[in-house]
Amino acid sequence: MKHTKPILDLKDVWKVYLAGDIEVPAIRGVSLEVEAGDYVSINGPSGSGKSTLLNMIGCLDTPTDGKIRLGGYDIETLSEDELAAVRRKLVGFVFQTFNLMPSLSALENVALPMRFDGFSRKEAEEKARILLELVNLEHRLRNKPGEMSGGERQRVAIARALINDPSIILADEPTGNLDTTSGAKVIDMLERLNAQGMTLIIITHDPELSERAEKRLHIVDGKLTSDYKTKRKEIYSQILKCKGPKK
Repeated sequence: MKHTKPILDLKDVWKVYLAGDIEVPAIRGVSLEVEAGDYVSINGPSGSGKSTLLNMIGCLDTPTDGKIRLGGYDIETLSEDELAAVRRKLVGFVFQTFNLMPSLSALENVALPMRFDGFSRKEAEEKARILLELVNLEHRLRNKPGEMSGGERQRVAIARALINDPSIILADEPTGNLDTTSGAKVIDMLERLNAQGMTLIIITHDPELSERAEKRLHIVDGKLTSDYKTKRKEIYSQILKCKGPKK
């Protein structure tokens, strides 16, 4: 059962940058609600505002105007330190470029966020080992990123995103640097996490990847232009209405 209040709520959010004396709006009046367990894609071309929106959803930035409420926190009111704490507590990031530390092993990369939160190396690496087994990389614990394929590195990134038990996974072009087979495995893994109750938001320019989500949004020039459900959810609704077989 989903929470009565959305886990993510944006109300008339704007992000405006200054170029000299000129104001350049990157996000224009975006409103959006995401409930716990939702599977959302935000699709749009380069320069449409996808990354700016993701940065604000993930507490990497704050809006110029409007309100963003994430997991009960009004992020526009928080200090940098408070934003960082909320980010570590609620959000797991999966990036197109993996963002792994090249000098650390897979095990050390996954354990790193827990180490930042003050856990011992033993505690952090025990949990990291479990998560790497979850993504089928138990044979790569001691390998560094340069010794792994792109698909393996992205699975390490997924394990790292899960280490602090986040409420939301934000995936920014998670298959952008992967071949078709590796990309399919990564998406399957993310979708299995969503099926287990994890809220999943994918930022992508790939319409085929966007089509897989239950709630699909399209952003152009900083505005969300569509918000609709997939046939999968419509079919599920029809099943719920079905009275069952005749006796």
